Amino acid sequence: MSAEKHALLSASSSHKWLHCTPSARLEETLPETTSQYAEEGRLAHEIAELKLRKAFIEPMGPRTFNAKLKKLQAKDLYQDEMLKHTDTYLDYVSRIVLGFKSPPYVAIEKHLDYSKYAPEGFGTGDCIIISGNTLYTIDFKYGKGVPVSAEQNTQMMLYALGAYSEYSFLYPITTVKMAIVQPRLDTISEWEISVEALLTWGEHIKPIAQKAFDGAGEFVPGEWCRFCRAKSTCRARCETYTALEDFGKAKPPFITNEEVGQILQRARELAAWVKDLEEYALNTCLNGEEIPGWKAVHGRGNRAFIDTDAAFKVLMDAGYDEAILYERKPLSPAKIEELIGKKDYKELLANYVETLPGKPTLVPITDKREAITNRPSAAEDFGSIESVNE
Repeated sequence: MSAEKHALLSASSSHKWLHCTPSARLEETLPETTSQYAEEGRLAHEIAELKLRKAFIEPMGPRTFNAKLKKLQAKDLYQDEMLKHTDTYLDYVSRIVLGFKSPPYVAIEKHLDYSKYAPEGFGTGDCIIISGNTLYTIDFKYGKGVPVSAEQNTQMMLYALGAYSEYSFLYPITTVKMAIVQPRLDTISEWEISVEALLTWGEHIKPIAQKAFDGAGEFVPGEWCRFCRAKSTCRARCETYTALEDFGKAKPPFITNEEVGQILQRARELAAWVKDLEEYALNTCLNGEEIPGWKAVHGRGNRAFIDTDAAFKVLMDAGYDEAILYERKPLSPAKIEELIGKKDYKELLANYVETLPGKPTLVPITDKREAITNRPSAAEDFGSIESVNE
């Protein structure tokens, strides 16, 4: 995976700067951070890139491929499951490439310039495929947090604009197909848009992008804040959520369902902000700075055997049966599937596994799952109702 400096108006952060235009320049004043999850994703991308290059770009023998792969496998964060998940990505791309009568154009980790629509905007597309009048942009995401939809995905649309600018003089592109592959969540999201609609959207965001590049506009807190480096100490976010008591003025004495929805939305975002604030305060204290009224301490400790085998031998010598020292639990269907593979899982266990509905869960209206309706006894059927973040 090629190392590349991030653009101020990066495609991956576009959902943020398109909603909160001053955020890009504000983040520029703060140091970039990373995490183990981000580094794992970067390594998985490198393995995926190697496999795709071997398959479609750079013919290489087994010896060369294995030597390059072993270098990646020698890295500290490597996990064997990366091979399986990158194979899923390779299989998806292969089905598209091999589905054409003649070999299409394929580019891997392609530098894409969309500065025509966002000042100095550029990024790296994981995979670009062009055949006839159709352009494919495919993104590989190794995270297993939340499924990401390709529909109206601004990151993918900016990549598509960059790819169209690069190749439109060579190919009569009229249709763009986008896909996001998330193998650890067993999901692939696809979306299609006409070039005409894509270019219209590009023109629409031009003034917004220019405002973001200039650091102009108003700060607009929202769900996109969770990806912002300023999320913990942004004053606009603070003032938005500390104003929650404004709802106390609601009349008559019983608040309406509309007000309930508004309060829940703001309270949920408030909870996310408080979590970010606690993380910031803890790190600040651990770095030797002071947060008045707070301090960092060790949490409740957990007991652990220094040597489990030696400890259990003492117990058995004292007359305790070895069988009572261990627990035996059956693996869940999900663990079994991971252990034996999807193919054998389906063939052997299809008639022995059922999918049970989960407890009713409260989610925002934007969630794609079907709503439960006309179920006055739902709470009785499922017990206590859960409420989770989107």
